[in-house]
Amino acid sequence: MSERLQQQIAFLVEIDRLKRVLRRTRLLDGSRYENSAEHSWYFAMAALVLSEYAREPIDLFRVVKMALVHDIVEVDAGDTFVFDEQARQSQHEREARAAERLFGLLPPEQAQEFRALWEEFIARQTPEAQFAAALDSLVSVLANAHTGGGSWRENGIPLERVLGFDQRIEQGAPLLWEFAKQLIEQTFEQMTEQMANSEWRMEGEAAAEPLEGEAPAKPF
Repeated sequence: MSERLQQQIAFLVEIDRLKRVLRRTRLLDGSRYENSAEHSWYFAMAALVLSEYAREPIDLFRVVKMALVHDIVEVDAGDTFVFDEQARQSQHEREARAAERLFGLLPPEQAQEFRALWEEFIARQTPEAQFAAALDSLVSVLANAHTGGGSWRENGIPLERVLGFDQRIEQGAPLLWEFAKQLIEQTFEQMTEQMANSEWRMEGEAAAEPLEGEAPAKPF
């Protein structure tokens, strides 16, 4: 086996660990949390399906490569929840170290290409990176909307913060932002209704409980 092939195989073996990195979003059926490898695949599929909605003409193959590469650093750095401000303070440093080690396993020209794709995605300056960032957010919106609020509900994230973060979809795909914004708002309306109904039931159950020594109320 050549040294080049040894390096490439070593990289593939190492990034298999991405399948063990859990995210805060669930599968759309709600059965479990998704892992970062599943997210990257879903993101890449979204690029293939939705490329016509990019704000500007794009190199689709480059976007797909970004989707597959963008979270490889999480093998070392772990997933950083976008609404965890404390964790995000150290995110760039952790991920930069991970990029150096992980991409460094590859032959030099591939290491350089993968690192450049990752840095382009982070910078969000090119049409491809902006569209990729839009899709990265969109697939998380879909996951949360189809699981009753998902990570938004579980972590108490208010509507304003979700809209503020996910508005980056508009930069890369305005029509997808219109769809996503409506979906986010509908999901929060449903969450509010469910919470109100739950509180109403709890109050009703409490009112129906007899006081100590009091006979239970007779049904109508």
